[in-house]
Amino acid sequence: MNYSIIFYILSRVLQVEGIFMALPCITALIYRENSGWAFAAVMAGCFIIGTIGKRLKPKSHVFYAREGFVTVSFSWIILSLCGALPFTLSGEIPSYTDALFETISGFTTTGASVLSNVEALSKCSLFWRSFTHWLGGMGVLVFILAVMPLMGNYNMHLMRAESPGPSVGKLVPRVRHTAELLYTIYFVMTIIQIILLLISGMSLFDSLTMSFGTAGTGGFGVLNTSAADYTIIQQTILTVFMILFGINFNVYYLILSRKIKQAFKCEEMWIYLGIIVLAVFLIVLNTYSKGKTLLETFHHASFQVASIITTTGFSTVDFNLWPQFSKSILVLLMFIGACAGSTGGGIKVSRIIVLCKTVLNELRMTMHPRRIGIVRFEGHTMEKSVVHSIERFFAAYILIFVASMLIISLDNLDFTSSFTAVAATLNNIGPGLEAVGPSSNFGNLSMFTKYILMFDMLAGRLEIFPMLVLLMPTTWKK
Repeated sequence: MNYSIIFYILSRVLQVEGIFMALPCITALIYRENSGWAFAAVMAGCFIIGTIGKRLKPKSHVFYAREGFVTVSFSWIILSLCGALPFTLSGEIPSYTDALFETISGFTTTGASVLSNVEALSKCSLFWRSFTHWLGGMGVLVFILAVMPLMGNYNMHLMRAESPGPSVGKLVPRVRHTAELLYTIYFVMTIIQIILLLISGMSLFDSLTMSFGTAGTGGFGVLNTSAADYTIIQQTILTVFMILFGINFNVYYLILSRKIKQAFKCEEMWIYLGIIVLAVFLIVLNTYSKGKTLLETFHHASFQVASIITTTGFSTVDFNLWPQFSKSILVLLMFIGACAGSTGGGIKVSRIIVLCKTVLNELRMTMHPRRIGIVRFEGHTMEKSVVHSIERFFAAYILIFVASMLIISLDNLDFTSSFTAVAATLNNIGPGLEAVGPSSNFGNLSMFTKYILMFDMLAGRLEIFPMLVLLMPTTWKK
């Protein structure tokens, strides 16, 4: 294990966090809030420690996948540990455990909250809380690769360990250019959404924070009612952009490259959109009643389906009050998630497609033993190594899910609450059902359960294995 190079990259991460903490400081100055001092203090600490660490050049540039996994895992842990400090120092979230839960939920774009009164927070805290979504959506290390290129030839190991989806490839020959391209698309889409929300009449502060939450598919709102108090037009804009940010960013790259036909041949995108249409149709049939218009029912169904499948977690209604059939559909969407290469969480549509095709292939081979089994996806034959990696992901995913369920059941929560709490955190959704539903929060859970769910949030965002690697003794051998 090359500890010196890991420490060097972590120093860069602290520097970047210190730089970004200037934004809530500026927000505090604009709104004349005293709590801004906490962000200024942590900002200075992060930047000083990061600068000192950066000056200690690594002794060796040996960097393999093992170092990549460890670096990414520790980066997200350190980001969260430092990012939580201003909440506690300012006294706005007195418990450091609660502040850490809120911050991890922010960076992992989960959106699960321990706060019962979000509006009690200062503007600078609300800004930082939502901005963590934007930073975590595309990935902090991807940002560093884009604007602060690291030495050596190990960039791809970092990108593979941090980026969501079964596999990460380069859009352009150099990894740094790929990172730049991804963040450019991400930034431009965010700006477009902010402008549209401003045109719709939303305030600048709300437009910024809600766009950060949508772009990162996170779901932290600045109102206690999440998105329910916004106008239908504003909610529609949020719905459209949640869906757009749930699409593989490779599609946008192909469109910008004028490869329109290739972009629209994306099998995963069409199945993702098909799932959304089908889910909305079924929920509209199930929830439509005499007291509501068909358009109103369609609007809320579309918003909630987009919010859940993209793992954003905004809400316009308390879907915990919906019929059981509709709630069951939302729970299934929690697991499916968005497309690979998007900012969404969950298992990912591509993995679901490959798994289904693998099962069908095995059934055909059972009936015709001499048949050569081939799994095709996006017009290409899937390599066995990729199929096996997806199968290993599912095995690890189920293992963590079951273990988490058993552990938090010690809190004596009802089954639905326990099940959806794990589903909501491991899939980076935000709200679950019953005790952790959209009208409730995670604040009443025990400290032990919160730490289990924090691990689940990190594991879900980093695609399971980077966090599991930390638990293996062989990881730490030189």
